[in-house]
Amino acid sequence: MKIEVKNLSKRFNREWIFKNLSFQFTENTYAIVGPNGSGKSTLLQILWGQMLPSKGEIVYKQHDAIIPADEIFNHVAIATPYLELIDEFTLTEMVDFHFRFKKPRQKKNTKELLERFELSHAHDKTIANFSSGMRQRLKLGLAFNSQVDLLFLDEPTTNLDKKAIAWYQQQLAALPTETMVLIASNQEHEYPATATKLDILNYK
Repeated sequence: MKIEVKNLSKRFNREWIFKNLSFQFTENTYAIVGPNGSGKSTLLQILWGQMLPSKGEIVYKQHDAIIPADEIFNHVAIATPYLELIDEFTLTEMVDFHFRFKKPRQKKNTKELLERFELSHAHDKTIANFSSGMRQRLKLGLAFNSQVDLLFLDEPTTNLDKKAIAWYQQQLAALPTETMVLIASNQEHEYPATATKLDILNYK
């Protein structure tokens, strides 16, 4: 998978969040870096198709074939602290619901997925009763285990304790090399040292 960005710009009212960003995403892992409020989340939302840019163009390619922008959601999984979960579902129901729309990696069943999430003990617990850390682990587990070409992670270790951060890093390292991962972060432990960095402050 490749993403080609040409003169991408985003403005809210009169304020430019970033301007004239031209870049080719072709590597395995990218770290979108910059301080809080610099536009990292906005850029990710534009790249995964949730938000339109004010100017510029995004082209998605797979094996040199262009993927229409309105079909990119089929190739994407997302984990963010602000991503909504369905509070009325139990954990098992949430996992089953998610994988009605995405294929699980390695054809794992729900029981195997919960073990991989390290949340088997909460299989019949409703999401409304999850702690913030359990919610974030669930979001990450669903994203990591979805069979997709593009994985977007926004401040992925928010609300995670030290043990859960180690779990996150293991899951990230275990992803197949053909999966492109874009991580918005200002924390070095959230992305590997080998990640290609894109500093959004260069496009102000």
